[in-house]
Amino acid sequence: MAADKSNNSLTKKEYKAQLKQLQTELVKLQYWVQKKGLKVVILFEGRDAAGKGSMIKAISERLNPRHVKTVALGKPSDREKTQWYFQRYVQHLPAAGEICLFDRSWYNRAGVEHVMGFCSESEYQEFLTNCPKFESMLKDSGIILLKYWLSVSPQEQEKRFEQRLTNPLKRWKFSDMDLEGRERWADYSKAKMAMMQATDTRENPWYRVEADNKKLAKLNCIHHILSHFEYRSVSFPNIELPAVTSTGYEFEEHDTNNLIAKIY
Repeated sequence: MAADKSNNSLTKKEYKAQLKQLQTELVKLQYWVQKKGLKVVILFEGRDAAGKGSMIKAISERLNPRHVKTVALGKPSDREKTQWYFQRYVQHLPAAGEICLFDRSWYNRAGVEHVMGFCSESEYQEFLTNCPKFESMLKDSGIILLKYWLSVSPQEQEKRFEQRLTNPLKRWKFSDMDLEGRERWADYSKAKMAMMQATDTRENPWYRVEADNKKLAKLNCIHHILSHFEYRSVSFPNIELPAVTSTGYEFEEHDTNNLIAKIY
């Protein structure tokens, strides 16, 4: 069910059909994760406007939110700034049967914190040294870790910034940090290369997703996630709804006087 990478003009109907198939497989995967007690962490990193949020939405929108959660942390509090750097992320890691999707992660230190000067050089270097060790510990604890970098061109990023500024439904996505990052494209490129060199390990590799075309990016990424698991459909017992027995309660159409106006 991989997307046709040569087809950059995927129609909306074709996209929806392929996405539905892949989301059906994600539901099967979720049941399998629950049955086997697996612990899954999937990180999504990339430049501003790379499509991390919409990618996560496409993955999670059909799944049970009790077992699949999205983590998108804001800036650390004064107390969190004094903690072990990985500490505030550890508390969001999954228990058995859970999938955790990170919209940005501990790699903030290798990206925005380093480029914008929010951490010291020694803290940055310490992160690059300790991050592979930390991720090795996660794997040793039984966590399955997948790391995706959504790659977007400067032209496409500029286009998406314009959409955020002109569309009131997307305006909240644009921030002063986007303006700063826009001016520091080269600095972020250098930071990304240093991050990859230090943390792209055989044990926990990075996977790059071409994200200029959001539809193809979602299809290809979901397919790649599914390919990492040898899952099977989980069977459920056949259930026939029995006839409802009376509870002695008589339903009243107007249980409250506070009935909202019928607009439609």
